[in-house]
Amino acid sequence: MNEAHEIVPAYLAVKAMRDNGYKNAAYAIAELIDNSIQADADEVKLVCIEGKVGGRKQINSIAVIDNGVGMDGRVLRMSLQFGNGTNLVPEKQKGIGKFGMGLPNSSISQCKRVEVYTWKNGGKALYSYLDIDKIIGKVLKEVPKPEERDIPHEWKKHVTSTSGTMVLWSKIDRCQWQTAKSIFTHSENLIGRMYRYFIQNGKVVIKMIGEDESGHALEDPKNFETNDPIYLMEQTSCPDPFKSTAMFNRWGGDDYENTFSVNHNGEDHDVKVRFTYAREDARDVKMFGGDAGRKPHGKHAQKNLGVSIVRAKRELDLDTRWTIQYDPIERWWGIEVEFPPSLDDVFGVSNNKQSARKFTSDLMDIGEELYEGRTFSEYLDELKQNHDPEAILIEIANSIKSNLGSIRKALKLQTQGTRRTRHHQSTTVEVIATEATKELQERGSVGRSDAGESMSDQDKRTEIERSLSDANISNSDTLAATIVNDNYKYTINSGDIDGDAFFSVRPKGGKLLIILNINHPFYDKLIKLLEGDDSNLGQEQELELSDKNDILDALKLVIMAWARYEDEQPDGYLKNQAQEARADWGRIAKRFLERKITIVATSID
Repeated sequence: MNEAHEIVPAYLAVKAMRDNGYKNAAYAIAELIDNSIQADADEVKLVCIEGKVGGRKQINSIAVIDNGVGMDGRVLRMSLQFGNGTNLVPEKQKGIGKFGMGLPNSSISQCKRVEVYTWKNGGKALYSYLDIDKIIGKVLKEVPKPEERDIPHEWKKHVTSTSGTMVLWSKIDRCQWQTAKSIFTHSENLIGRMYRYFIQNGKVVIKMIGEDESGHALEDPKNFETNDPIYLMEQTSCPDPFKSTAMFNRWGGDDYENTFSVNHNGEDHDVKVRFTYAREDARDVKMFGGDAGRKPHGKHAQKNLGVSIVRAKRELDLDTRWTIQYDPIERWWGIEVEFPPSLDDVFGVSNNKQSARKFTSDLMDIGEELYEGRTFSEYLDELKQNHDPEAILIEIANSIKSNLGSIRKALKLQTQGTRRTRHHQSTTVEVIATEATKELQERGSVGRSDAGESMSDQDKRTEIERSLSDANISNSDTLAATIVNDNYKYTINSGDIDGDAFFSVRPKGGKLLIILNINHPFYDKLIKLLEGDDSNLGQEQELELSDKNDILDALKLVIMAWARYEDEQPDGYLKNQAQEARADWGRIAKRFLERKITIVATSID
């Protein structure tokens, strides 16, 4: 073809293709690992050779070497073409590969020269290459015809199989990580997470090797470990005490896996959605001193925030748009959405396999809208009747919204019992408030709860337990017995209560039960922080434990004072007015706090 008549001249197109959207070098390397797994390799080596530039260490070449089936000359040449490959027809799109872009696309995003050696059945290696400088200089206009060539000696020692492929990057100019160690450090979580199912099931071992230009090992070779973002797998990269055991539970027990069926292109396809949440002992206050988020396993979970999008057992993306970025509790849940390659166009899979662009958190809000007078349910039913593939995305998103709301609520309640015990031992606010109330009683002050002080202990426990249980507070029977036995007038716990008030006051069993509302932003932005869950703060923002306890004690005393004020109001207008004032106060505080959260989140973005 005459160059003047080309729609897109190759030397211009290749410049644009270098900016093809790979998030980092690890994602580009993953494309090569995909090809290895697709070629039935059970061992993949990532080998990095360091040189020195101006006295500083710097990667000068990277190779991915596998023991797969290898390629013949036709397939080798095809593999270096953009948009060509052996999996372009639908009936072959069953595994990781599909688009025919992976090898050249990922390679030129990091380097100017990519070479491929491939061999079969112990035969001599076939060789071809791409060179950006030659393409831009119009010297190289087509993929060179493969030729037999010996594998260079510095790489030969890493080849141990009779069949396989080596992809070699040189003239590296766009890799942001400059040493072998930094490549492993920045990619170990990502590679381990992307290929967790393959690594965990023993289908592939992915090994990292670093050497200097003389061939001397920079450190011992390392295997990429399984990194499971929903924390159900055992023997993973998660630190002790959860390295050899699952850190999360299945949400919903054995039914934690929800299956959604969609008819697309005349065939039925399944999408599986899995929900998990942290085990109680992973966040145990007594074991981790109220600060599990700052322990190694908590920091590990912090790196795995989001919804894991999995295609053909390989993760495309860990989408953080589904999370509440400022809330440290988000690290303690996991969600995985798995679908087959046959639904790529439904989910909007990108050609670099880094995202499913049509499946986003924006879909969660679609149920709040009306469509030309129709309700959300009516709109969804119409989409299904018309076999619109968007229906499955909306249905899954709303399932996530519903389950995630319940999971977050359960996580907030999960640590309340142990936290109360810790603060009960370290502060005397209950004693202070109780003694102050006795003085008020001696002066003639009467509260509605005072009459209950003469009840039997059994009746007190029954009444208190019922109230705690209504607020979904765990171990309500044990906690009720403790409250009766401690002889304090006031007790503060956190629970699931309705309404806009950020706490409720319940005169039960001669006590004043104060329940802090875990659904109110006041709880997230102050109470939870002061109780020790400050794992989302930087070191310079941390409060000393003594300062935090002083602030929390003062806050609790103020709330207890309100509780007594409300308790002293006679039944009728004044009592109702006090309760309404508390609710209005909570409603306005909620609005102020949510506005503050929005402003902070916007400024961070």
